[in-house]
Formats: sequence, structure tokens, C-alpha cells
Amino acid sequence: MEKDRDKEGKKASMVAIGSNCVLTVLNITVGLMGGSYALVAEGMHTFTDIVTSVVAYIGFKISQKPANERFPEGYGRAEALAGLIIVLFLTLISFEIMDSAYERMVNPGHVMVPDNYVIVMAVLGIFLNFFISRYVIKIGREINSPAIEADGLHQRTDIYTSITILIGVVVAKIGFPVLDLIIGFFIGLLILKTAYTIGKENILHIMGFVPENKEIISKLESIVENTPNACDVHNIKIDNFASYLIVVMHIHVDPDITVKEGYEIASQVEQNILKLPEIRYVSVKPCPFSENHGKL
Repeated sequence: MEKDRDKEGKKASMVAIGSNCVLTVLNITVGLMGGSYALVAEGMHTFTDIVTSVVAYIGFKISQKPANERFPEGYGRAEALAGLIIVLFLTLISFEIMDSAYERMVNPGHVMVPDNYVIVMAVLGIFLNFFISRYVIKIGREINSPAIEADGLHQRTDIYTSITILIGVVVAKIGFPVLDLIIGFFIGLLILKTAYTIGKENILHIMGFVPENKEIISKLESIVENTPNACDVHNIKIDNFASYLIVVMHIHVDPDITVKEGYEIASQVEQNILKLPEIRYVSVKPCPFSENHGKL
């Protein structure tokens, strides 16, 4: 299971990095040749995609390391920390893009009408970003990787920026070339918004936030009830490590059985729960049921 997760995570990251390298070169080259600051800004945006893909994959790889004495619960939060590094980088790039766009807007000599091949590049960017982002997000959700999914969500914003660039070039050629700079500034704002969204989510992961998840509770209850001689799961505690969950819980067993038998029942429950892909570690404590819970 972990090998498959690692393989899919690597594949998604490599696709994102490779495609964004191509888009970065094309966007900046065509933007400079065609006189479109918005497309140059988009090239800087796709460059951030390369950096975030690399950082996301590093965080993903670290999170796969097995637990040890120093990190008994594993390295799962490394992905959330990688997400915060991405946030810092995106914030710096966004301010650089917005500052440069503003300087050009207040200096009329820097306002140019983009050439026609900027339109071709914008259309190409729309289609490439659509398929790349959909693929990366899909893989991220399938392997339960917030870092990979965040990378895909960041990539998806490029679809909207490419559409905006396309509209801006058409309007600029009609007679409003300053719109190209305004769109460049807008791209900076969009990157900043993405940084905020990713930052908020990853901070919650670091804090161990567990969203209300009735489905996982229902699965745990079902597993216990279907394990012979076990019943009434309670005191469930779930720790969110971003890419996996750690569960601690109690179950009721017959008070007349031996300690060894109680341990074997709890072990069987643990083995059944570990079949759930979202749970990496689980600890089950057997407790003697009281008269209020009846007998097995």
C-alpha cells in the first residue's frame, strides 16, 4: 500500500514539474517577445508551480518515513510543514509581481499592445493547466496527500489566469493596453489568495485538527461490532497527521475472560481497523463491560 502511494505521489509530482517547466519557458519567452506583462507574470506563476511541486514532493517523501524512537507517531506532519514553505514562497512572488505591475502602470512608457501569438499561448495554457491540475488533484485525493492535492489546487488557478490573459489581450488590442498590466497585478493577487488558502489548511493539519467525520466513526463502530467478542467502541480519539490518522479507542469485552483473551480480541480489532487505508496506527484498549452494557 505504501509503495503504491509513493509511486503515485512521485508520478503526480513529476508530471506537474515537467509540464510547468515547459509552461514557464513558453510563457516568459512569448510574453517578452509579444509585449505582454500579464503573460510574463503568468510565467513567474508557473515557475512557482515548479518550486511548490518540488517542495510538496520533498514533504511527501519525508512523511513516508517509518516511525522511530524520536518520532514515534511518524513523519506525517512534514507535508503540512512543506505546505507552509510553499505559502512563504508564493507570498514573496505575489508581492514581486504586483509591485512590478504597479511600477509599469504609473510609467506610461511601459504600456504595450500584446502581439497575436500571445493569444495562442494563452489558449494553450488553458488546456494544459486544465488537464495537469485535474490529474494532480485526483492523485492527491486518491493517496490522501494534502501536499500533492494543494499543489494541484495551485495549478488549477492557472486555468483562470490564462483565461483572464486571453480576455486582456483581446481588450488591449481593441484600445486598452493598460488592461494587460492590470491583469498582471490581478495574477499577483490570485497567487496571494492561493497562499492564504494553502496556509490556512496546513496550519490546521499541524494543529491536529480533525474535521467532523461521521463516516470514519461509523467504520470503526462497524469493525468492532463485527469482531467476535468485542462491542461498544468508546473514548475514540483521532489524531490527524495530514496524510494519515492515528486512532486510540476503548472497547468492551466480557469481564470473565483472561487478560490474554482480552488482549487477543483487542489485537484482532486493531488488525481489522488497519485495513482502512486512511489509518496508519491504532491502539485498542479492552475494558470489562458493566451491567449497563449487558453481556456478549
